[in-house]
Amino acid sequence: MQIRPGIELANLTDIGCHRPENEDYYCYFEPDRESDFQRKGRLAIVADGMGGHEGGQIASRIAVERLRDSYLAQPDGDPREALIAAFRDAHTAVQDYAREHPEFQGMGTTCTTAVLRDNQLTYGHVGDSRLYLIRGSTISQLTEDHSYVQRLVREGALTPEEAAVHPERNVLTSALGIESGVRADFSSEPIAMEAGDVLLLCTDGLHGLLSDQELLANAAAPPAERACRALVETAKARGGFDNITLQILRIL
Repeated sequence: MQIRPGIELANLTDIGCHRPENEDYYCYFEPDRESDFQRKGRLAIVADGMGGHEGGQIASRIAVERLRDSYLAQPDGDPREALIAAFRDAHTAVQDYAREHPEFQGMGTTCTTAVLRDNQLTYGHVGDSRLYLIRGSTISQLTEDHSYVQRLVREGALTPEEAAVHPERNVLTSALGIESGVRADFSSEPIAMEAGDVLLLCTDGLHGLLSDQELLANAAAPPAERACRALVETAKARGGFDNITLQILRIL
C-alpha cells in the first residue's frame, strides 16, 4: 500500500522488557482506488489485547482486522456512523471467537481509531489506549480512558496525578469483547485538521510511562519515524513493563 501525499506516517510496536509476547496490534490503511479513498479516507488503529496466554494477542488482531474491514464495507455517509457500526462488528467478532474457543473466555481488547477524510478527523475509542492531538506547542488528549481510576477522577475521589500512579490504574471498565457489553466513545463532530498538526495514537505501554509534555516534545519533532523510536526507547529505559505501540500522523 502506498501512502498518499498529505501526511507523514510512522508506526512502531515493541514487546517491551517484561512481557513474553506482544498483545498489541495496529493498522494503517488507505483504499487503493481513488474513489474509495475519497469516500473512506485514511484509517489508523491501535489496540491492546487482554486475556492471558494467546488470548489478548488474538483479541487485538481480530478486533483491528474486523473493524478495518467493516468500516470500509459500510455504505457511504458519515464516518462517525460507519465507525460506530464497525466497533459493534469488532466487538461481536471477539465475543464469537471466545464462545467458539472456551479456553479464551474473558479475552478482550482496547481500541482507538482515527479516520482522516477531507482533512477532517473522526475518532472512536474504547479502553485505555489513547489519541492525542498536538497543535503547535500544546498537546490535547482527545479520548478519555475507560478505567476504574478515571472514573474516580471524574467523581473527584482522585486527582489526575494520583490516578497516574494508582495500583489499579490498569483496571478497565469497558473493552471490545467483554461479556458485560461495551461502551465506546466517538467524536461528536469532525475536527478540522491544520498543517503541522500531529496525531498520536498509543497504548498504555507508552503513555503510562511518559508525561504528556514528554509525548509532546518527542512526537512533535520530525521525522516521525525517529520520534517513534525515541518514544519507545524512553519507555523501555523506564522499565517497559507492558507492550508499547504507537502511530504518528503529521498533517503536511
